[in-house]
Amino acid sequence: MSENSDNMKLITEDQIKEITPEEAAQELAPAAEAKAPAKPAKASKKKACDTPVKKTTIGGQALIEGVMMVGPTRTAMAVRKGDGTIYVEEIKQGEKTSYFEKVPFIRGCIRFYKMLVTGTGALMKAADISEEGKPEDTKEPQKKSRLDEFTERHFNVMMSISAIIGILLSVGLFILAPRLIIEIAAKFIPEQFLELKWMSIVLNVAEGLLRLIIFLLYLIFASKLKDIKRVWRYHGAEHKTIACYEAGLPLTVENVLKQTRFHPRCGTSFMFNVLAISIIIYTVIGIFTGAQPMWVNLVIRVVAIPIICSISFEILRFVGRHDRNWFCRLMSKPGLWLQKFTTEEPDGPIVEVAIASMQAVIPENKEDDVW
Repeated sequence: MSENSDNMKLITEDQIKEITPEEAAQELAPAAEAKAPAKPAKASKKKACDTPVKKTTIGGQALIEGVMMVGPTRTAMAVRKGDGTIYVEEIKQGEKTSYFEKVPFIRGCIRFYKMLVTGTGALMKAADISEEGKPEDTKEPQKKSRLDEFTERHFNVMMSISAIIGILLSVGLFILAPRLIIEIAAKFIPEQFLELKWMSIVLNVAEGLLRLIIFLLYLIFASKLKDIKRVWRYHGAEHKTIACYEAGLPLTVENVLKQTRFHPRCGTSFMFNVLAISIIIYTVIGIFTGAQPMWVNLVIRVVAIPIICSISFEILRFVGRHDRNWFCRLMSKPGLWLQKFTTEEPDGPIVEVAIASMQAVIPENKEDDVW
């Protein structure tokens, strides 16, 4: 594990006990009874995840042998060490929230970037922590390079750089590459057709569908990798733990395993929203701008990304808040389907890690994390 731990604060067992899920469940129980009176004839047929007590703003991310949870006031990561113990740390966040993080259609980009930076740092930390406690003969030999030493001294800077590189790679693969392919294909279309408005619509829709296909192939390929599949199991545990908490049940392994691993407010659903909304936005822009040189089309796509991300974030919030509405449920279907590739069913030990991370971020005031 890196020696630089300025961004981390160890959470003691006493701190975790103050916010146990049992206490949270007891606080939520009265609200559940008030909102949904018991119906003996039907209640027994319903699963726990079908009757949530609340929708929480708590979200998370799967790590290497661990889970990071982000609550309204605390962010924490729990990692299974090589000796089998669970290591829990609080990730320090800025105490102040900027004004723009609360403004609709602006907050989405800011929160996405901050989550990416925090998640990248937690991912690297988890990889180091998971090696601790392993027998010496099973540890992979590690030699610190100059880059490793620089990263330890300038951890926050390196995490920001890593996040920016990750964004650039994603933009290149899912945004620019499909457009380049369409631009190449358009060279084989007679020029008189390219000047027509309907051809611009056809090309933009084809670009969007190609983008979705590339994203789907990427998920399918990643889901076949052994190491990634294990990370997806932690992702499934994260979703199940949040679902158990939202159902007002004590956070036990047995209760968590009964929940669904698909969650409507997942990052996978957000990514699908981005790709789907991009089809509409780029098509509308194409109608007004008409045929343009390749470099102009590429610049337009980069400039429009913050707008697309902001709209996608607001749609995710709206659908998550009104998930009992048939139209919102329909909108969430594609994202939930894609989670078949980004989540796997966890086992008991994996769920224990997710529970430990969840316990560390549950707020004392039950109203603080209401979605």
